[in-house]
Amino acid sequence: MTPFALALSLALHAAPASQAAPRTMPKTATPAANDLQTSTRAWHEQRIQRLQAEDGWLTLVGLFWLKEGEQTAGSAPENDLDFPEGTPAKLGTFTRQGTTARFQPAPGVTLTRDGQPFTGGALQSDAQGAPDVLKLGTVSFQLILRGDKLGVRVRDSSAPARKQFHGIPTYQASPAWRVEARFEPAQTPRMVSVPNVLGTLDEMKAPGTLVFTVNGKEHRLTPVEDGADGLFIIFADETNRDATYGAGRFLSAEKPKDGRVVLDFNRAYNPPCAFTKFATCPLPPRQNRLATRVEAGEKRYADH
Repeated sequence: MTPFALALSLALHAAPASQAAPRTMPKTATPAANDLQTSTRAWHEQRIQRLQAEDGWLTLVGLFWLKEGEQTAGSAPENDLDFPEGTPAKLGTFTRQGTTARFQPAPGVTLTRDGQPFTGGALQSDAQGAPDVLKLGTVSFQLILRGDKLGVRVRDSSAPARKQFHGIPTYQASPAWRVEARFEPAQTPRMVSVPNVLGTLDEMKAPGTLVFTVNGKEHRLTPVEDGADGLFIIFADETNRDATYGAGRFLSAEKPKDGRVVLDFNRAYNPPCAFTKFATCPLPPRQNRLATRVEAGEKRYADH
């Protein structure tokens, strides 16, 4: 899987006609339902903790795509890369060469990499795994590679989005949305083209198809491998029009066991783009647009 997809696994609008909840929805909470609500709440609390972490998605404050050659960076308006307020007026110079780049701090600017002073040199992007992260106070930045686009992602642990975060509304967890799917493995390894917000396509490995039933109607989803022996699903449904994030949501699942996979839509979660314009999210492929309302998991955050 590409670094782009891996980063996200860590990761329209007329009101639709109303639709009843699945017929299996219980009228009153059962012990099983209470257990599910408790486990879902614990899972969501951990998700919120990761989102609010010092390197979480709420800290993103900038994303700059590098051109070939030199580009200056800093908070002064004359720079090529307009870094956020609070960084030095002249931070330094990036020099891109193909899919690699170097950074030279400006005189008097003290940066660290892995806790050690950084005086300039080549930076490793996320294409090879963990990227080099340069830090200056609460601000940090790193290189990301998306296809042939090489960018500088900037974070600030004091970002307003992190300080003002007020949680994510969710549907109440229900056993009706923890469904068992039949896994139909692909006859031969295949790649699927997954669109992203950059307007390009990512090729991801799809091990097969998930088939499940809601309200007596069969649905199908194409998962991709998540890089950790599990499945990653990018899907859309009719709640995207009015209740959930408009560009779709993510869902993770364990690998198939005896040809079955549990899809717990109570753990459907918003992509990073629901919280910041500086993320590079994948979008649901055409075959993963469900013709039903999945009233489970995370709802829309703020006005996103």
